[in-house]
Amino acid sequence: MFVFLTMLGMGVVIGFVGAGGAGAMIAILTLVFQIPVHTAVGTSLASMIFTTISGAFSHFREGNINLKVGLTVGAAGFVGAFIGTKIATTFLSGSNLKICTASMLIASAALVYTRLTWPDLPFFHPRGGHTEADLSGARFWPLAVIAGIANGLLSGTFGFGAAQFIQLTLLIFFGLPLFQSVGTTMLIILPIAISGGLGYLLSGLLDLMLFIQVLSGSMIGAYIGAKFTRFAPRWLLKAAMVLMPGVAGILMLVLKR
Repeated sequence: MFVFLTMLGMGVVIGFVGAGGAGAMIAILTLVFQIPVHTAVGTSLASMIFTTISGAFSHFREGNINLKVGLTVGAAGFVGAFIGTKIATTFLSGSNLKICTASMLIASAALVYTRLTWPDLPFFHPRGGHTEADLSGARFWPLAVIAGIANGLLSGTFGFGAAQFIQLTLLIFFGLPLFQSVGTTMLIILPIAISGGLGYLLSGLLDLMLFIQVLSGSMIGAYIGAKFTRFAPRWLLKAAMVLMPGVAGILMLVLKR
């Protein structure tokens, strides 16, 4: 029951921020419940399948999703995530995976903070004046495929939803507004989570009972949390986008077991 209640609260935050939340779930499962990291990674990614269905549906009803971007980038992410799971299960030990996941979470928090605090930095300018209106151009398709594979590879290899990297991709290269980037990220994470969960399932790294508890709590919470995204103050949404992966990554590096 404690796992369920913990994941219920986590699900609310996931739906609100638009983040897949797998990284934060891994931190909780390994540090609080002492679950082996590979099992935590597989369980968290698999639970994201249903959590993002709930969250994405709610965001769709709220008008926060660009379907063309979400479906195209997500399809490419499916391929990248499956490749990533094979890299993680074949070449990364539990301790190395934990360090890599924590480092990527901290890096994602730093990138999001930089983008939201200093949006005028040259690195963050849309390439070639690319805006949402340009999504009908020929440039869209190769850009969407590259973005999807790259983010899927990160997610499958390091065991987290890569939500912050996806959000940055949507903000910088596709010119989506902040609220739409949050909702579209939820849709993109869905095929990535399916592919990643499948990869860990085939490797025997899913705990069924743990999965049920994580799933039931996070799915209910994500649907509730998505209701508040559009109405939240921008400063609160920005803070949540940074703190969620950053705190999880630091705790994974600092705390033992």
